[in-house]
Amino acid sequence: MVLLSFDIEEFDMPFEYGKEISFEDQMSISVGGCHVILDLLKKHQFKATFFSTATFAINAPEIIARIKTDGHELASHTYYHSKFEDADLRKSKEKLEELSGLQVTGFRMPRMAPVSDEEIEKAGYTYNSSINPTLLPGRYNNLHISRTYYKLGGVMQLPASVTPIFRIPLFWLSFHNFPLWYYKHIFNKAYRKDGYVNIYFHPWEFYDLNDKQRFGFPGYVSRNTGLKMKDRLDQLMAWINRNHYPTSTIASFLESVD
Repeated sequence: MVLLSFDIEEFDMPFEYGKEISFEDQMSISVGGCHVILDLLKKHQFKATFFSTATFAINAPEIIARIKTDGHELASHTYYHSKFEDADLRKSKEKLEELSGLQVTGFRMPRMAPVSDEEIEKAGYTYNSSINPTLLPGRYNNLHISRTYYKLGGVMQLPASVTPIFRIPLFWLSFHNFPLWYYKHIFNKAYRKDGYVNIYFHPWEFYDLNDKQRFGFPGYVSRNTGLKMKDRLDQLMAWINRNHYPTSTIASFLESVD
């Protein structure tokens, strides 16, 4: 099963690199990318999961409407992308359900940061996909954590996919920087070992981020963004279909294995 997900949020990443960006530009860039994503999903008949901040959902009702109409899953990416407190877990879930009329059962923390599993369960979520079980400097240093799904208390944990032996991550930065043939190769390794892959992207990746003066991003972040990203994901989706790998929302997949 291919579990394709997108973290949809106000595009605040330039702040991490010392750049300013208006809220209007944050939203415009992310909304535009969401439309590209939804068009590709419809073209290839994929179902996916969208982890949305409540702030994004409030300011992009047309995107939430498309997610619902097209039969995708809506999950929580907390309330704000740049700040967090435990109360935001329940507040974001309730706001997303109010705005969409959909049941929200899944959670992913912005930037895959640590979050209390007890608080996630108390807020009413049934799964958490906030772990990158690999060995990279900083927040992704999680080599000690299971690389496949597992139950913790009443919450199913679904780490992002990595390769079986060396735990090479399949996340968005790998997709931008590895040759596409090599990305497909490690995708297959994870899929054949685990029976599924859990990969994620962001809508702002579909905007050309190479303007270093405006965004401040290093090359490994801005490489293959904009139209190149659209083309690469289009190719990956077509390849997934040619290999007859089924796709699913995360909630539907976890219901089948719980």
